[in-house]
Amino acid sequence: MTMPQRRTRPLYRRRRFDLRATAMFFGLLATALIAGGFAVRALAEAAQRRPVWVTILLCVTVAALLAHRRRRRLSAARIARRTGEALHRATATALDALDAPPPAPAAPVPAPAAPRDDAPPAAYEDDPPFVYDFDALSPEEFEEATAALCVRDGCSDVEVVGGAGDLGADVLAVSPGGRRIVIQCKRYSDDNKVGSQDLQRFGGTCFTVHEADLALVVTTSEFTAPAEEYAAQCGIVCVPREALLAWSEGRAPAPWETDTAGRGTHDREVCVPEV
Repeated sequence: MTMPQRRTRPLYRRRRFDLRATAMFFGLLATALIAGGFAVRALAEAAQRRPVWVTILLCVTVAALLAHRRRRRLSAARIARRTGEALHRATATALDALDAPPPAPAAPVPAPAAPRDDAPPAAYEDDPPFVYDFDALSPEEFEEATAALCVRDGCSDVEVVGGAGDLGADVLAVSPGGRRIVIQCKRYSDDNKVGSQDLQRFGGTCFTVHEADLALVVTTSEFTAPAEEYAAQCGIVCVPREALLAWSEGRAPAPWETDTAGRGTHDREVCVPEV
């Protein structure tokens, strides 16, 4: 008796290529990629606008992954309760941030008051004294400091004219009494005194050329005895170091106040260099 043979199916059957199925597969894949790109873009925009919500979503996702990894079965009600608590905390934080008062603006710095046109000239008692370190000034800065002292004490038309061809005049000014002042500035060291030759050169131009009513020689040093004698003869006011410091610090009046008589155009003698 012969046994019937059982027909066996081949283990592997090669499937025929289906163009329609392949096209549909790639179409679905492209659609999934495009949808994923839009989702990532929307998530990035949401992270910029609402970082709190994105943070909450990430926390929930991480918690779900950890729970799945540990194979803990959480009920739907428990997940919903925890999610609601997280949303409540996030909402409270956002409301607190919105309710916080804005920072107070910084108080504006008041602009300095402009000087009045009818303001009187500088008063000696009210204006702070100019305290200079004359030893640290250059000759040009010493001329500027002397001019500033004249302005402080009420002089007008103050001008620094020192330089090449100044003919002995470094500062020109008009005193509060209307006298024309010509000043020569000598920025000398302590061991270099102003001699009679310096006074003679200045005396030959201060009255005749610059038409001074009052001539001053201001120095950071001292005057020799012959220089002081020549200055007294010609009517030149000598301002040595100590007198300059007293004038600058407000301990002494301005030099033109001490020489109230002055030398008018009719009573001054012509000072010529000594031979």
